[in-house]
Amino acid sequence: MSTESQLREEICRTGRSLYQRGYTVGSAGNISARLADGWLITPTDACLGELDPARIAKVDLGGNWVAGDKPSKTLALHRMVYDNNPEAQGVVHTHSTYLVNLSIRGVWSQDDVLPPITPYYVMKVGHIPLISYRRPGAPEVAAQVSKLANRVRGVLLERLGPVVWESSVSKAAYALEELEETAKLWHLAGGNVTPLDDTALQELREVFNARW
Repeated sequence: MSTESQLREEICRTGRSLYQRGYTVGSAGNISARLADGWLITPTDACLGELDPARIAKVDLGGNWVAGDKPSKTLALHRMVYDNNPEAQGVVHTHSTYLVNLSIRGVWSQDDVLPPITPYYVMKVGHIPLISYRRPGAPEVAAQVSKLANRVRGVLLERLGPVVWESSVSKAAYALEELEETAKLWHLAGGNVTPLDDTALQELREVFNARW
């Protein structure tokens, strides 16, 4: 298991990579990691491309801010993921362009924002439901996520972007990138893509334990 120091470095490394490649801009987005005695989370209004490991916020198991800069306003949402999915060790939220655009123009369905158009989307991401718009940090969003956290790997917040969780911060970022790339493909194809059929999906379930 990674140490707190290693997790702080991983959050900064991941944030810098996402920022440099345009997955988030300005001070948008946030990243968190689970600790034995609480959580680490990026500070409110911090630029993910310029994070300082020492200034990453630390919150104890009671939700009290104990170190670093002031925690992101989405802390409640992150906590709902961790409280309801024991396998989740990292959460990443960005305002990724194609996914925000998808949520504005219209998703494939409320329960699946994108169809299963590539095998890696099915294997690495899976079902991603849409959460209808609420203001950033709204408690209603955290409550909705609490009911989904153990069933899916992430959600798409309408007009705000994806929130993805996995067994590490890095893996959460990888899944988010696959999700954004699929949204880009869907956009470039004008939504005119035939999803993988049931036979192909069943093969991915059997061979790769895909969750679809």
